[in-house]
Amino acid sequence: MTNVLLRTGIVAGALCVSASIAGAQGGTPDSTRRAPSSGSNALLAGPTAQTDTPVVRRPRAIEYSDSYNTRLTIHRYGSYAMIPLFVAEYSLGQNLMNDASPASWMKPAHGVVAAGVGVLFGVNTITGVWNLWDSRQDPAGRTRRIVHSVMMLVSDAGFLATGMTAPGHQGFVTSFSEYQHRERVHRDLAIGSITLSTLGGGMMWFWK
Repeated sequence: MTNVLLRTGIVAGALCVSASIAGAQGGTPDSTRRAPSSGSNALLAGPTAQTDTPVVRRPRAIEYSDSYNTRLTIHRYGSYAMIPLFVAEYSLGQNLMNDASPASWMKPAHGVVAAGVGVLFGVNTITGVWNLWDSRQDPAGRTRRIVHSVMMLVSDAGFLATGMTAPGHQGFVTSFSEYQHRERVHRDLAIGSITLSTLGGGMMWFWK
């Protein structure tokens, strides 16, 4: 009886030792150790998601000086004054061409108004080009400013050509037919320049 109890105790002790050794060596199952948790995936994906975020740049503010605003005011009122000068110049020119005996004051008046148009365009060209350069960094309305400036510079050249083809320069006229031809060229250039200038000014009034 004693021997049986002794053998039973030895077997039970051996079984306990074997179980403890197996538990220490086995640990967690392979499937559990190989499967990463959702939390670790989120930590790994976090930096990648942050690097893909687009960088938004804030627009830089454009500041204009008081001189710019002063030139703009002069330029704007000069464009308003163009219309009555154009009407007066066209009316005087047509009367000089169509009247058989125009009044003696009409031709000098035509020249004075033409000089006024020249001075006005000189002032508006200086103020306009100056402000165009100062606003070169401002993207707002850039296309409108450039188109307007090109149209006005072309009309500047047209008015210069109008003055150079005036039939009053008797040294360039050899016959009456040539005088009439120069009158028509002079008038057509003036009308074309007036039209282009009016369109260029109007686009700045209505294209906002």
